[in-house]
Amino acid sequence: MEDYLPKSEFLGLAGSGGVPLAGSEFADGNLKLLISFTRDPDKSNRDWATMALGMYGPDTQITRDALIAAADDEDCDVRGEAIEALAERDASIALPLVQRDLSRSPCGYGVFVAAALIADSSLIEPLTKFDRDTDAGWMDELIRDAIRACQLGDPRVQRC
Repeated sequence: MEDYLPKSEFLGLAGSGGVPLAGSEFADGNLKLLISFTRDPDKSNRDWATMALGMYGPDTQITRDALIAAADDEDCDVRGEAIEALAERDASIALPLVQRDLSRSPCGYGVFVAAALIADSSLIEPLTKFDRDTDAGWMDELIRDAIRACQLGDPRVQRC
């Protein structure tokens, strides 16, 4: 299987943390470009842009607004990246987004990470419908970790 890369070379650099996003006019321009890619017609570009923005973007209102918009993307992976990044910044913003996405199928990986980060008991029941043994054992474990975190009210998953 080939590596999953964005079509944009800029996003490959941004996704590895190799693009400054704050502290200068140049960085501000990079941030604007990165945010514009969160609305790109190409899914790989939106996914990578949202991931890079979540991982490396400054915690500003502009970044949060872009992540909130990306949380409504048509693709579950893009939504998951945005929701995970929002959960890392502010659980109160992310909680209703996680609740909404857990009512959909499929859910992106980031939604389960966000659920574990939020660790709210209201997520236990919707998470249990995803708790089953599949060929993706790593995902099964993530879902179970999220359920345990919500049962204990204690965040158990940290972003790598």
